[in-house]
Amino acid sequence: MCRHLAYLGPTVTLGRLLSDPEHSFVRQSWEPRRQRHGTINADGFGIGWYAQGDPVPARYRRAGPVWGDLTFADLARVVRSGAVLAAVRDATRAGADGEAAAAPFAEGRWLFSHNGVIRDWPDAAAPLAAALPPRELLSLAATTDSALIWALVLHRLREGDGLGAALAAPVRELAAAAPGSRLNLLLTDGRTIAATAWGDSLWYLADPEARRVVVASEPYDDDQRWCEVPDRTLLTATRTRVDLVSLTEVPAGAPHQGDEGL
Repeated sequence: MCRHLAYLGPTVTLGRLLSDPEHSFVRQSWEPRRQRHGTINADGFGIGWYAQGDPVPARYRRAGPVWGDLTFADLARVVRSGAVLAAVRDATRAGADGEAAAAPFAEGRWLFSHNGVIRDWPDAAAPLAAALPPRELLSLAATTDSALIWALVLHRLREGDGLGAALAAPVRELAAAAPGSRLNLLLTDGRTIAATAWGDSLWYLADPEARRVVVASEPYDDDQRWCEVPDRTLLTATRTRVDLVSLTEVPAGAPHQGDEGL
């Protein structure tokens, strides 16, 4: 359906992280190795990154495939960051949202991506959408299932939930309302990463001594330290720690366990 990746660690160029590895994020857009649904991710892409001392990330998004975007190749060569979230998109349905439908979605310090699909969209999700405040519902970034999931997550973040709880509650609610949905979510504030494995692949690579962690739909190289996240699991990670917990065990409103800033 899509591929996404989040990174926290020493400052690197976007290229070193996203396009240089043998099975890179860019290569995954046309030749993923572990994608369970769909075969190619050519319906848009986006990169979000944090600059030193600025909690609000920058974004670069386009409606077309990442491999054909020469501007991205130029940016990847020179832009450096210690906190990144990137996504390539395989659209569930053709639509006119274009760039607006490409992750990462953003608000304030947060970046978000969804890999998957809400089953029986939009009917199955209508009751959850109706429960949102009208202002938030009318502010959807696009008319896609991913945009609605972002609105549900963002509502909980605004209410004070930590990153993990803000993902876990919508996943459980959507899974109950639309059984068979695939709900791999990825969220960061530049200090912490939260992700869910629900219906598709999710992996992480942690190096606490180097203060570095990568969370991704699939490994971008053959490093033996990559670990697969079990299905129905919530992952939270900082530069020095990774925690896994069953999505059935996450308490509502669990506090945010942060890390030091960039």
